[in-house]
Amino acid sequence: MHVLSVSSLKGGVGKTTVTLGLASAAFARGVRTLVVDLDPQSDVSTGMDIQVAGRLNVADVLANPKEKTVRQAITSSGWAKVHPGTIDVMIGSPSAINFDGPHPSVRDVWKMEEALATIEADYDLVLIDCAPSLNALTRTAWAASDRVIVVTEPGLFSVAAADRALRAIEEIRRGLSPRLQPLGIVVNRVRPQSIEHQFRIKELRDMFGPLVLSPQLPERTSLQQAQGAAKPLHIWPGDSAQELAADFDSLLDRVMRTGRIPVPEDTRS
Repeated sequence: MHVLSVSSLKGGVGKTTVTLGLASAAFARGVRTLVVDLDPQSDVSTGMDIQVAGRLNVADVLANPKEKTVRQAITSSGWAKVHPGTIDVMIGSPSAINFDGPHPSVRDVWKMEEALATIEADYDLVLIDCAPSLNALTRTAWAASDRVIVVTEPGLFSVAAADRALRAIEEIRRGLSPRLQPLGIVVNRVRPQSIEHQFRIKELRDMFGPLVLSPQLPERTSLQQAQGAAKPLHIWPGDSAQELAADFDSLLDRVMRTGRIPVPEDTRS
């Protein structure tokens, strides 16, 4: 089971939409996927059409990361009505903010790792939608992860935010979790005609080289529309949605190669 955190240390760059795009690509590919909604805003849970009534959530898991609690906090996404496949969500909750202190104990930092270890046989890929800060929730996610994808946008503060994230990943790798590595930086909401955007992307490439992943993701309303309708991007109509879906397929290819995730039998050509 490969665990990928989707992170940003700056709010409003589309971190959750990137999580949903990757989840849609994985579901379309037939990869058994769990999305952990660790952002207290819980937008991933909304975008994946889940029923929360009568279920536990991620805050319960952080309080008690035992298998029974973990399984009661996971539910199938409404996306599974579209076509067969495993696409589940560990339900988000605003109460997760109670676990986001600035100085977590070592025991607290390992709680998500402990929780995910109980369901390791059930999934090929786990995507964790992180809180947009460097407090306990993000550290807990990273300690449970093999890789971190850093989401940024081509703006004035993007280089500083990406640099801060990569330094923090290295700090966690050295201090806590030697297996943790950055997958790379995804540049989101790009307007290809914008000279400013091209300048900022060059700035990112000059500083981080091959860590800046391709393709960069163009600014499109189709992803927000699919998210608002709680549908996977890969079934959303229109050329722009399909172009964006192809971009997420390329990013997923990188995730699968890096994580050595086997390609499901029925999608091999």
